[in-house]
Amino acid sequence: MPSFDVVSKIDLAELDNAVNQTKKELSTRYDFQGVNADIVVAPDNTSVTVKANSEDKVQAAKEVLLSKLAKRGISLRVLEFGDIEKTGLANVKQPIKLQQGIPVEKSKELIKVLKDSKIKVQGSIQADQLRVTGKNRDDLQAAMALFRKEQDRMSLDMQFTNFRD
Repeated sequence: MPSFDVVSKIDLAELDNAVNQTKKELSTRYDFQGVNADIVVAPDNTSVTVKANSEDKVQAAKEVLLSKLAKRGISLRVLEFGDIEKTGLANVKQPIKLQQGIPVEKSKELIKVLKDSKIKVQGSIQADQLRVTGKNRDDLQAAMALFRKEQDRMSLDMQFTNFRD
């Protein structure tokens, strides 16, 4: 029976490249001279923290990071921005959470969208991914097209892997 998996993953090498490019650009920019700006990726790759002297500098550093992420092919849908927090006397930081995998609530919503569409496929939740099975390839491709339409509404970045015929 044909099937495919719906996953949401970030290429960690590209994330690392984007962060390094951002650090390099911030170190050479005139408006960041003398500013202690830094971007730190958590050891478990679940978040990125942007640190600087002021909220304006954090915003500017974040904009540079977003442009580098987009150029490296990382979807901005996987980012969840936290509140800007003060750390000490003159420092400010903003955590940015990275979404890896599809949460169960979103998987259930995707299955509901499949059922409402009347496409003859079934979805099953498998940990942080969703497996879709159907009787023929055309139904699976229709399901993929449906998921691509729903991507923006659900603010979820999806990739389709493991297509079996």
